[in-house]
Amino acid sequence: MTSGATDDDVSASAAYAKALGARLRAVRTAQHLSLHGVERKSGGRWKAVVVGSYERGDRAVSVQKLAELAEFYGVATSDLLPTEEVAQPATAGTPPLSRIVLNPDRVAALTEPGADILRRFVQAVQRQRGHLTPASLPVRRADLATLAMMYDVSVEELTARLVRWQVLAPESVIVDA
Repeated sequence: MTSGATDDDVSASAAYAKALGARLRAVRTAQHLSLHGVERKSGGRWKAVVVGSYERGDRAVSVQKLAELAEFYGVATSDLLPTEEVAQPATAGTPPLSRIVLNPDRVAALTEPGADILRRFVQAVQRQRGHLTPASLPVRRADLATLAMMYDVSVEELTARLVRWQVLAPESVIVDA
């Protein structure tokens, strides 16, 4: 540990590395690529062992490498960064946060009454963020609260509805507090 770094700093850094790795893995798997597939597709530029260590959070990735990896995947660098909820570790006594990630294709295919609100919401967020990964759309806590207000329900009720409608991407995590 460097001088001045607290255990909380180290813990937060490790949590961020894990969250960043999870985003890297989600983008790679959304493109149906294995680690060795990345190595093959990149002509050896990206070694499977290196990308795997980034994804596990075992190895720090520089901003330059992250930008190059985003370019290789054909996504915005911001798409590889963890959302605010994941990037900030829970403090002692605080329940862990849920992470809602929508599947925009499933949202677009919804026929349930009221689904048009969710479709417009997803389209607006994608435009606002310049979101280029169509397989998943992380929803920020504030956005989820706004969407719940639009439906005139609690965040918990909205989350249950999203589960019922089966529009969540696999990287969603629902935590019962």
